Amino acid sequence: MPVTSPWLRRILVANLTLQILIVVTGGLVRLTGSGLGCPTWPLCEGDSLTPVIHEAMTFHPFVEYGNRMLSVLVGVGALATVWAVRRWARRRTPMMALAWTVLGLTLLQGLLGGITVLTRLHPITVMGHFMISMALVALSTALLLRDHQGDERARPTVPLLVRQLAVATGVVLVAVLLLGTIVTGSGPHSGDAEHPARFGFDPRTISWLHADAVMLFVGLVVAMVVATRLLSGAARSRDWWGWVLLISLAQGAIGYTQYLTGLPELLVLAHMLGAAALTVTVTAGVLTLWDREAAPAGGDSATDQPQVTAQPR
Repeated sequence: MPVTSPWLRRILVANLTLQILIVVTGGLVRLTGSGLGCPTWPLCEGDSLTPVIHEAMTFHPFVEYGNRMLSVLVGVGALATVWAVRRWARRRTPMMALAWTVLGLTLLQGLLGGITVLTRLHPITVMGHFMISMALVALSTALLLRDHQGDERARPTVPLLVRQLAVATGVVLVAVLLLGTIVTGSGPHSGDAEHPARFGFDPRTISWLHADAVMLFVGLVVAMVVATRLLSGAARSRDWWGWVLLISLAQGAIGYTQYLTGLPELLVLAHMLGAAALTVTVTAGVLTLWDREAAPAGGDSATDQPQVTAQPR
């Protein structure tokens, strides 16, 4: 594996951390009803870039403004990622493309954030805001993983059927996340307590659809856990899929608990953090089914028929 600067990895880790943190602070904005704490964009109130201090003000402008300031830091992190990859890994395919994509989507997030405020927190724009964040978390994870690999051509380490199952699991996760945003857009946490903007769907029905998708997702994850424990070529992804299963079970427990207890804010926030954690681990679980190290002498680089070995207990 090529030697790279430790600063490159530090910047990539910082970028991923910031992309996850903005999900958490965005959740805080929504759950505290602070989405319109700064009612204009890109300014906060009137002609002021910052919250205007007056007697009738609440904490909402500071929560929203804090999230905006963190989004600026996220932008700096994405820009630093492009600089670091150009400085230390510009010839390492496809790191440069991933870094530019992260920067482009981060800038798009800032624009969509402004549109969300100007549309008075319409649930479609809020939903798009969250889904782009999940895409950024996935891309930032892929970028960090790529730095830990060599420069050989990517080769699969498990049979095609297992790779297809892994990709299907990722697709179902996207559906789970999308349905989760629709559940949120139909429930009580609109982001603004005074003028809530809702989809108008029955929250109970949407919650059931979301739960059904989660059950399908967990079933696929269990299949991946079994497959990666049986296949000798899946050693790199085995632990990742174990983490996916543990986080999925925790997410299910949180989801049912918050449904039965009236969606308390702390549980909803934990659920959002869990969604980001699932995005990281599923992305890693899928990508580590390919390797960029040199194939063993005499080995089959296609690995369409790898050996099945029993793992030690």
